[in-house]
Amino acid sequence: MRPVFLIFWALLALVAFVGFVSLGTWQVERRAWKHDLIERVEARLAAPPVAAPGRAEWPALEANPDDYEYRRVTLAGELLHPQSSLVQASSVLGGGYWVLTPLRMADDTVVMINRGFVPRLQGDGAWRQALPEQEATTVTGLLRPSEPDGGFLRDNDPAAGLWYSRDVARIAASHGLANVAPYFIDADSDTPLPAEWTLEPPPRLPDEALPVAGLTVVSFHDKHLVYALTWYGLALMVAAAAAYVIREERRLRREAGRPRSPSGTA
Repeated sequence: MRPVFLIFWALLALVAFVGFVSLGTWQVERRAWKHDLIERVEARLAAPPVAAPGRAEWPALEANPDDYEYRRVTLAGELLHPQSSLVQASSVLGGGYWVLTPLRMADDTVVMINRGFVPRLQGDGAWRQALPEQEATTVTGLLRPSEPDGGFLRDNDPAAGLWYSRDVARIAASHGLANVAPYFIDADSDTPLPAEWTLEPPPRLPDEALPVAGLTVVSFHDKHLVYALTWYGLALMVAAAAAYVIREERRLRREAGRPRSPSGTA
């Protein structure tokens, strides 16, 4: 093999090796970060509820939402049912909607409350007609940052009333609401979920039970160790291939440099 090609393939192998090692190391660092996040979230879930962040904390929450997400909070005010929005969702009860209802507090600030889930065929059912215009209540649940980017391959369409993510600012603006917190609350439920409600296909749920709260799934994708081992394995394969090429090239050069034995002699 010509020297110029050897140099080219050596540089290519070096770049690949360094790149794979860097990716593996990045996954190791991500794994440490993810485990730290999981520990913090589990501690928040086990802690007693605290007061929901007020206006003074909103800038810090927007700057560092991970410091607040899944914090158990409590707050009181009036639910404004006519200004509720349905956000497309999927849950253990099948496809349907989250019901986001603004809650106006005593200081005139507004916090969006995810009151729970309704099946798709019951989105505009009788459960909505029975609600008062305003309802004084106390809510306990999990704090969640706003979701401004829409859903997977779908953008929110406020003009058509189609919501694919819980974009607090745009949902509030569509109802003319001001002084709105940059987060929403996934309301807790004190009622266990009946096992028969999770059957396939899901049954029609009682109107008086809607929306069904307490369906928040707290889980984290954690395959960073597998990814790290994969990248490190590819780095080792590149190193092994490079070592093999170098060894073979040396062997061929040694054989080419040996004097040939005279042939045809007795």
